[in-house]
Amino acid sequence: MFDEWKRKRARERIETGNGAALQRFRWWQLPGRALFFLHIPGLDSAYAVDVRHWQNQSSGEVRAKLYRNGRQIAVSKLPAEFPVEGGTIEVAMSGVGIKRCHYVTDDGRARQLNPDLSSAEGRRARLNHNHPVASRLIGMVSVVALLIGVVLLFCQIAEPVSQIPPIANSIGTFSPPFELPLALEIALGIAAILGSLERALRLRYHWLLDAAGT
Repeated sequence: MFDEWKRKRARERIETGNGAALQRFRWWQLPGRALFFLHIPGLDSAYAVDVRHWQNQSSGEVRAKLYRNGRQIAVSKLPAEFPVEGGTIEVAMSGVGIKRCHYVTDDGRARQLNPDLSSAEGRRARLNHNHPVASRLIGMVSVVALLIGVVLLFCQIAEPVSQIPPIANSIGTFSPPFELPLALEIALGIAAILGSLERALRLRYHWLLDAAGT
């Protein structure tokens, strides 16, 4: 029931595209543009999803544009679900980047769209292909940074909450087992943000882990 309601809301957000041609990716767009491609086997149609997330956030919303064979056919606020042949293209964004850009078939199978090789996501994918060991190491460092961020966030929230009289009277107050220098806290916070950014380039997202970096 809830999933059906979400799909209905997503379809209501779709607007007809203006037929504009898809622009090639430029290097200066690296921080604020994501571009993904999809070719469905057996069909002549080639799709592209273009998200200018830094540019659009100035207006308080992010939009995804869907192209078919190089022409814009639809636009939607995120999260977006574009119906295409044999399924749906789902696009969603976290606070730091794209967290989902997948083609989901009518029978429920999902696969990620291919990023433009010039985009930040494409460059990260190329690193993973050319240097898999280094890629895995970077991914592990990102997870560790985010886990530390989760612990710090828990301590910051738990201490004042535990001092609320009903909670303090029932379970006692919480005091952090350690106190870090301000400079180290700032450095760990920056590391958590970078960890979230790195995971966003791989379209990895976990509600608990990545919330600590945003």
